[in-house]
Parts: sequence; structure tokens; C-alpha cells
Amino acid sequence: MNQITFQPLMESRPIREVAYEVLKHAIITGEIPAGERIVETEYADRLHISRTPLREALRKLERDGLVEYVMRRGVVVRAFTLDDVEEIYTIRNALEMLTLPAIIAKATADDLADLRAQLSEMDAMVAAGDIEQLSPLARQFHTRLTATSRQNRILRVIEGQDEYIRRFSAMAIRQESRLQEAHQEHHRLVDYVEAKDLKAFTELMRHHIDESKRNCLAALAEQQRHQNRD
Repeated sequence: MNQITFQPLMESRPIREVAYEVLKHAIITGEIPAGERIVETEYADRLHISRTPLREALRKLERDGLVEYVMRRGVVVRAFTLDDVEEIYTIRNALEMLTLPAIIAKATADDLADLRAQLSEMDAMVAAGDIEQLSPLARQFHTRLTATSRQNRILRVIEGQDEYIRRFSAMAIRQESRLQEAHQEHHRLVDYVEAKDLKAFTELMRHHIDESKRNCLAALAEQQRHQNRD
């Protein structure tokens, strides 16, 4: 059993909030797998906290849809459904689209240089077919691109969805028929920002993130079909 611990820099926050963030991260990343029971005494010991803040954290996780109370089993980690993933992507994509006019208006030469440096690093991963390395780099690219908007309130909300997206984006990027095309779209997105072409930028971004969502859902559906056959 993995040992879950607090990060030292988080200890000044309320214990219930720290417990919530630690458990949320562990569930989203799969460290605590779907179907696992979260036994209060066990997890309170593992997190070195009392049961009261743990219960508060679990109630918040239940509101997030990450755990559920099951008769005679207690608190159980929920599996992500296709509907869950579709909703997560829909929210994230809608938020990203809101930043586009500000990206065009505010992008600087330094922003463009940073984005092109990231693309150069991604070029090598695409050429090598290194999906494991490419997936986090692709997420970092999108994070850097949206950060160019400097719309901090929207960016904070986007950040709240990105932890979910990181878990599923690797599924989308593994669609080999889409890999080269999606990466070329990254280059074109930066070209449109540099040219301050909002119309072309918006059209391509909408297509790009919708395809990512579609590919992820298709990959997840296929994964679930294999699991059901097993």
C-alpha cells in the first residue's frame, strides 16, 4: 500500500483542505484506484490526521463525484465514466476558448519564443514516437498558451480542471492517426498568434481541442470494452 503524505509547504493550510487535495490528487492520478474503500481509521492513520477533518474532506470529494457512499461498504472511489470525462473536457475546452482574444491581444515576443522552444522539444518526442514524454509536454504547451492571456481568474478555474485532463490526455495523444496532425496544429496555433489572426486561431483551436476530446472518449470507450470482456 502506497504511503500518502502531506507536502511540507501545504501544512499551514486547514487540515481538511490538505486532506482533500491529497486524496483528490491520489484518486485522479489512479494512486487510489476506482473501487477501493476509504476506511476512515486507516486513512486517518496514513494521513496522520484525526477522523473529523478526513470526514470533511470525504464529503467534499463526494460533492466532486470522486467518491460515493455505498451500502454496507462505506466510502468507495468512483470510476470515471464516459459522461464524467465528456463533461470535464467540455468545461475545460469552453474555458480555454474564452482566453483566445486575450492571447492574441497580449502575446509578447517572449511568449512566442517560449512557445516555439516548447514546440521544438515536442518535435523530438513526435519524431521518436515517445508518447509518454510527449503527453505532459503537450499539456505544458497548452498551459503556457492559455497563460499568455494573463486572465488570472479564468486561468485559476482552468487549473482546477487540468488535473483531470492530465490523466486522460495521454489517451487522446496515443491515437497514432492523429499524432502528427495534432502536433502540426500546435505549430499553426503559434503562427496565428504571431500573425494576430484571431479568426483562424479560434477556428483551429476549436477543432484541435474538440478532436482531443473525441479521441480521448473513443480511447476510454475502447478501454472499457476490453475491461468488460475480461
